[in-house]
Amino acid sequence: MTREHPGTPPDAAGGQAGTSFPVVPVGRVESPLADRADAPRQGDEGAPDAWLVFDPAYRPALRDLTPGSDVLLLTWLDRADRTRLTVHPRGDASRPEQGVFSTRSPDRPNPIGLHRVRVLGVDPDGARLRVSGLEALDGTPVLDVKPVLGDVAER
Repeated sequence: MTREHPGTPPDAAGGQAGTSFPVVPVGRVESPLADRADAPRQGDEGAPDAWLVFDPAYRPALRDLTPGSDVLLLTWLDRADRTRLTVHPRGDASRPEQGVFSTRSPDRPNPIGLHRVRVLGVDPDGARLRVSGLEALDGTPVLDVKPVLGDVAER
């Protein structure tokens, strides 16, 4: 679905940047969180354990993930309001509005979720990961998984 945005930034050559980028979900979230009102604002605020269910074609990409690993999960916050440019931080109307780029609000022009989660288990079929600390709603598309990097010497 294409939506109009307030403006299109110039690209490096001085022209207009492209209006879309093809992004293909690699999986989805299975969580007891079905309603945005019931979800914690951040994963460390009481988020339940959840499953990440991947398309079987991506099994090889999950091969070296192990329980106890911390990963960065990128999701597409598909129920976000993409027209919002300002929000009251944490939904508190008594606080002054701020630009969404200075907040963690899910409502933003490109609602990409960034979640640091811990892998609790890998399903034997290799296409599901159990994770902790994920505040994403059930059915949220998964875009990517990246390791949390430690010391430079460990890379």
